[in-house]
Amino acid sequence: MHVTRDFSHYVRSAGEGIKHIDLAVEGVHCAGCMAKIERGLSVIPDVTLARVNLTDRRVALEWKAGTLDPSRFIDRLEELGYKAYPFETESAEVAEVAESRFLLRCLGVAAFATMNVMMLSIPVWSGNVSDMLPEQRDFFHWLSALIALPAAAYAGQPFFRSAWRALSAKTTNMDVPISIGVILALGMSVVETIHHAEHAYFDAAIMLLTFLLVGRFLDQNMRRRTRAVAGNLAALKAETAAKFVGPDEISQVPVAVINPGDIVLLRPGERCAVDGTVIEGRSEIDQSLITGETLYVTAEQGTPVYAGSMNISGTLRVRVSAASEATLLAEITRLLDNALQARSRYMRLADRASRLYAPVVHATALITILGWVIAGASWHDAIVTGVAVLIITCPCALGLAIPTVQTVASGTMFKSGVLLNSGDAIERLAEADHVIFDKTGTLTLPDLEVMNAADIPADIFELAGRLALSSHHPVAAAVAQAAGARSPIVGAVEEAGQGVRADADGVEIRLGRPSFCGAEALVGGATLDPEASVVAFSKGAEKFILSVRQGLRPDAQAVIAALKARGIGIEILSGDREPAVKAAAHALSIPEWRAGVTPADKIARIEELKRRGARVLMVGDGMNDAPSLAAAHVSMSPISAAHLSQATADLVFLGRPLAPVVAAIDSARKALYLMRQNLWLAIGYNVLAVPVAISGVVTPLIAAAAMSGSSILVMLNSLRARSASRENV
Repeated sequence: MHVTRDFSHYVRSAGEGIKHIDLAVEGVHCAGCMAKIERGLSVIPDVTLARVNLTDRRVALEWKAGTLDPSRFIDRLEELGYKAYPFETESAEVAEVAESRFLLRCLGVAAFATMNVMMLSIPVWSGNVSDMLPEQRDFFHWLSALIALPAAAYAGQPFFRSAWRALSAKTTNMDVPISIGVILALGMSVVETIHHAEHAYFDAAIMLLTFLLVGRFLDQNMRRRTRAVAGNLAALKAETAAKFVGPDEISQVPVAVINPGDIVLLRPGERCAVDGTVIEGRSEIDQSLITGETLYVTAEQGTPVYAGSMNISGTLRVRVSAASEATLLAEITRLLDNALQARSRYMRLADRASRLYAPVVHATALITILGWVIAGASWHDAIVTGVAVLIITCPCALGLAIPTVQTVASGTMFKSGVLLNSGDAIERLAEADHVIFDKTGTLTLPDLEVMNAADIPADIFELAGRLALSSHHPVAAAVAQAAGARSPIVGAVEEAGQGVRADADGVEIRLGRPSFCGAEALVGGATLDPEASVVAFSKGAEKFILSVRQGLRPDAQAVIAALKARGIGIEILSGDREPAVKAAAHALSIPEWRAGVTPADKIARIEELKRRGARVLMVGDGMNDAPSLAAAHVSMSPISAAHLSQATADLVFLGRPLAPVVAAIDSARKALYLMRQNLWLAIGYNVLAVPVAISGVVTPLIAAAAMSGSSILVMLNSLRARSASRENV
């Protein structure tokens, strides 16, 4: 019977004729596995991307749209010795929990057997130097075998299965030498017991499995923990929404069938499932995920809301602007996934080192055995030494050195409101020593503010706000929002490029250009902010001037001071008018600034700084900033940036504060320090351990303890990335 497999449900478009699928893969434990899988999948025609995420054992695949069947990837992975299936968050989590429980059971069996075998070994050790009869020693050895052999058969499954899959695919992984070492130790022990020898190694073999399982269990839980640190955004996603299907009729529908323009009902205590704008109702909402503000904010007509926001009190009607995978929350999730899947320079270095592991370690163990035999040692002693070499050279620590730091640092940055969009962004950000800021939307807030609202009579300002609701101009929107206007004036007429007018209680009111409102004289006589836009309001003979501009981000001064304290050079390059840029630079005490610059000018300045040896961090948000963001050594954009700028930037920061820029630099510097430290720990361990093992002074038991200890040390050191230091480590 021919069975077809249709995985089209799991395939999504990645744009420009590219398809994407995520596969969960079993048996991926080290950087060597990652390299083998990526090489094996990349040779398939039309594949443009094959990237393994060691943290959640997922493979991201992209290929040119055409006749390529996604099931071919699963077949290819099976040829390489790995079982794979389409990735789904819920099923992946279930599989993770099941694997964690299985590892814990294996560890329990191995630990229980170790304790009992050790109790039998102690009398043998002491009896060998006293008067124990050979029959008694053999009895204890056979009891140890009765405990150790079935325990090893069960507890060693995670390693034996992985090694068998690799060998079946005519390849190797790090579990092959581990399995060979355990099986050799047990086999030698049985042979020694049969021949009434003084020594057997049941205790070493079963304790080796215990140490290995402790390391693997901690590694597996470390990955789950760091994924949680990086933000479990799935819990923030509402799967259904109450959609209006009639004037007063709602239906609970899946988010997947909601389209832009639909209207949904958001009740108290519910998480918003879509991005949109409030069109009716008033409430308080928690938007800390997007804004970074922990305080609740008021939601009313015109307030934007985002998927994942929690509605606290009132009922809201929301007009949908984006749903399902098009929401900002979904984009944040993709950025996090990209950060965890992407490759850094140090990870590529660790990959290359791990790739050499299998042939080198097997050759080293074989040469060690032959060398000891040639030197006059017995085959027994030579093989014991070779087993110790196989075990002690396991590259677990090297495989964990970089991805654990990268994952923990990604989570730390996410907590600070920063999302990574590039695999080596952490390393490049840590090297940055000069920051170029765009002004508009970066040092300043993207929203306009009415700067002199307090100088306008309350009743006049309220009337101006109501009139502003009838205009589509962003300056009018700022006036309406500042005035808290909710109901527009009926019969208002907007004149393109001039303003909006209406009658209020028989008196004509106007909002717009000073010339449209007859207020030119007020502009000439007023002392106005040089970087502000001017809008006039008239009510009959009464004339008023409103000063509207983008205010500086609330912590901009503190952030600039913090960057200077870290020895980082700062300048502003902006396409805005000179008075506006000069005022911002003066307020922030930035002596180096230029106004009226083009995208080409920004790139030229970045190239000039590069020639001087500077590592430039570009922070910008406009569409015109995209080229300079790409040209810089590393780049950041606020979440409010134009989509192209976000796509170009290496990092994206959330909320109104500018503080995430400093937090990201601190986190990156500490992460880079820990990456280098982990690599030296892993390399140093092997430099010291291998010669000692070859010399024959290390037993398989001690080798197992040393190998597991090095992996645990690397993981614990990586956790230090959770708290960034202010020091330039």
